[in-house]
Amino acid sequence: MSLADLRSQLPDYAKDLKLNLDSVLSEAGAPGLNKAQIAMIAMGSAYAARFKPLTEAVAAFAAEHASAEQLTAAKGSAAIMGMNNIYYRFQHLVSHPEYDTMPAKLRMNVIGAYKGEAKNDFELVSLAVSAVNGCGMCIDSHDKVLRDGGVSVQGIQSAVRIASVIHAVAVVLEQADAAG
Repeated sequence: MSLADLRSQLPDYAKDLKLNLDSVLSEAGAPGLNKAQIAMIAMGSAYAARFKPLTEAVAAFAAEHASAEQLTAAKGSAAIMGMNNIYYRFQHLVSHPEYDTMPAKLRMNVIGAYKGEAKNDFELVSLAVSAVNGCGMCIDSHDKVLRDGGVSVQGIQSAVRIASVIHAVAVVLEQADAAG
């Protein structure tokens, strides 16, 4: 099933999502990002949203605009953020200060695997997935790395806009699917 097919399945009450889906997945609707970055962010966000038909449709879209290596990085980012967002959200929200002094003791090698522009791309996906997963500590960290890496605030905002639309589409389609 394609993104266009899924878009057509969105109910009338989600008309804004129909409009926004097309917009955020275009360079004109995602200022500060190139097509490969848009595809990577959409891929990572779809993985984080966990609705298989949307993930498959986004994967087909993404394969047209990003390399296999870039899509592997997007999946790696979604995987590691799935773990880190839980751990660091706990660390941020728990009241006991001793947790701040304890090492995470979690392997995170994939985070250091990318350099230069590939690092920025990985971080954009990580930021988007962290936004979907609601980890403020991770959002702050990725935002800083991105700005220090020369990514514009507009590009960073575009990444989060993509994540928000992909997640909302997943939620609506999943509920419509469940309702039968």
